[in-house]
Amino acid sequence: MPGEQVLRIIPLGGLGEIGKNMLLLEYGDAGMIIDAGIMFPESDMLGIDYIIPDFRYVIDRMAAGLVIHGIVITHGHEDHTGAIGHVLQWIDAPVYGTALTAGLLEGKMRLAGHSLDKLNVFRAGDVLELGPFSVETFHVCHSIPDAVGLGVNTPIGLIVHSSDFKFDHTPVDGWPPDFAKLADFSRRGVLALLADSTNAEQSGWTPSESTIEAAFNEVFRTAEGRIIVATFASLISRVQQVALVAQRYGRRLAVAGHSMTEYIKVATRLGYLSLPKDLLIPLDQVAKLSPDKVVIMATGSQGEPSAVLSRLAWGRHRQLEIMPGDTVIMSAHPIPGNEEFVHRTINKLFQRGAHVIYDPIAPVHVSGHASREELKLLINMIRPKFFIPVHGELRHLHQHSALAQEIGIPASNIAVVENGTELLLTPDSLTIGERVPGGYVFVDGTGVGDVGPIVMRDREILARDGFVTVVVVLERETGKLIGEPEIISRGFVFVRDANDLLEAAQALVEDVIATYANGDLTTVLQDALSKMFYNQTHRRPMVFAIVREV
Repeated sequence: MPGEQVLRIIPLGGLGEIGKNMLLLEYGDAGMIIDAGIMFPESDMLGIDYIIPDFRYVIDRMAAGLVIHGIVITHGHEDHTGAIGHVLQWIDAPVYGTALTAGLLEGKMRLAGHSLDKLNVFRAGDVLELGPFSVETFHVCHSIPDAVGLGVNTPIGLIVHSSDFKFDHTPVDGWPPDFAKLADFSRRGVLALLADSTNAEQSGWTPSESTIEAAFNEVFRTAEGRIIVATFASLISRVQQVALVAQRYGRRLAVAGHSMTEYIKVATRLGYLSLPKDLLIPLDQVAKLSPDKVVIMATGSQGEPSAVLSRLAWGRHRQLEIMPGDTVIMSAHPIPGNEEFVHRTINKLFQRGAHVIYDPIAPVHVSGHASREELKLLINMIRPKFFIPVHGELRHLHQHSALAQEIGIPASNIAVVENGTELLLTPDSLTIGERVPGGYVFVDGTGVGDVGPIVMRDREILARDGFVTVVVVLERETGKLIGEPEIISRGFVFVRDANDLLEAAQALVEDVIATYANGDLTTVLQDALSKMFYNQTHRRPMVFAIVREV
């Protein structure tokens, strides 16, 4: 109710998983949202393009009077921005981002048909007044420029949200973290800290982005053929580093991948990326240059099947192909769950004759997330009363909690929760409340949320065991079988090598039709065939029976 001294913190994405970050802060009938990201599907999520947060709770609360005063996007990565088009279809609220983040949001909002009037640009250090929330933004270092953390002044106290961060003292863009603001928060007193947990298992300090320049120099100095650098489309600092090294060694730069091309256009237009004059060439000009004069930046560092690097690995790219002598640099770490895709892509590249360089073979990538010593430093600088680890799988959240306890935060003042778990915060207490919807919403083509667990289970069965369809034609008056049953199999057995099995299936169908007395013949046939196929093969294909009467 309005005026109650309770702040509700409801994670709708990003807790218990890597990706689709979204957080609701709710005080009475006023709310604000932090981030609206997507998550890419795991290997068993067949046919799914991406996943967005389940924000039905926000929609229901808005129907009951909740006002969302703003959606603040902390930085431009897809796991923080990618769902904005879907969110704005249901939540009418202004959107806030720094210049680069807003530039990237523009394209997503246009594509979804939303007015750019909702989009507001701020600079790190600005204060956003969002109803009862006064949000102090501060610069953090991450693997994309212009990222911010948030200090949210609420009626019950100061809440600090770290966003994705690391303490990089020598960032490529020369803009270090805003330590002064963190110290200021500590001086004023922080009620609760919500901190990035992605690297909570990694000991020590995350290396600076600048440390990989030596590894790039060595690769460019010794490579005799083309160099292909695969990284995240949004890793603007990596693009800048590759561009400078390419110029140093007399190579021209081509970009392969629509998303990376768009990121580069926006970052260049806004001044976050400075490419030497005449360095860039169109992709179709690559073949006209000597291999030792070319470097190609490509998407696909996570082994995504439709991305450039995977298509190169499988020989399916329209303009390029891997040639013996090519050097491929995997300048990214696999996101948890993507290891299988990444390793498969690397193996295929080796098969095609490429020399593949990846961490830990050479230090060609550093994480954008803080490791354990940096996480300790943040907590010690902030000294919050309450601590909530965010952004990570459950194992990361628990490790972050244990780390916080090591340096003096009582376990009773820490909340480790997953998506959809309501946290109730007062000036004196942190309580775990009820669960609200916080699961997956699958996006499959133009469908949003129409693919649920049952459909996913059916797809898994079809992918694993295939299906069998039996078509029978009966005489309407007598119920007798006309002709032989037609059996169609896909993904179950190779028909020409399974004559005995399919003949047995036909015989079973004939016996069932001849002996069944009542009930649904379609169901009886499906059950009988399913039992027979399992007894014969120990596999469970989906079985469909079609009964026609003439």
